[in-house]
Amino acid sequence: MQIADKKVVSIHYTLTNSDGAVIDSSRDAEPLVYLHGAQNIIPGLEAALAGKVSGDELTVSIDAADAYGPYKEEMTQVVPRNMFEGVDEIKAGMEFQAETSQGVQVIRIAAVDGDEITIDGNHPLAGQDLHFDVNVTDVREATEDELAHGHVHTAGCDH
Repeated sequence: MQIADKKVVSIHYTLTNSDGAVIDSSRDAEPLVYLHGAQNIIPGLEAALAGKVSGDELTVSIDAADAYGPYKEEMTQVVPRNMFEGVDEIKAGMEFQAETSQGVQVIRIAAVDGDEITIDGNHPLAGQDLHFDVNVTDVREATEDELAHGHVHTAGCDH
């Protein structure tokens, strides 16, 4: 069965950056399972997988624009420490959820300088070209529930 919209796809992957450093991998874990065409993975990888079948292997480079988008300077700002009321220690790299005009968004602490905290709303991989080594392990029809919910139902799904 070919990968197409409304199919459930299982892949093993290794993700590296342009320097060759491994960012993430499923090789020593369960495969990534997603609903193709439901925007569950980055657009460039989804497009590269279309038409593939179980057993196919591919190496694909995804431009930042088709991954997590460009890095946007306007998504960073300096805020006062008192914006983090109830948080005793604030360190670079910490993540928080914030209510924005576009809904709930994850923000990262980029820097701490005394009472000035630099926050960053960009995805950590924004602005980076990404490189995937992928093995397609399975392709199947999606269930009606999966199609209705827009994602794969796996063990622990609580719908």
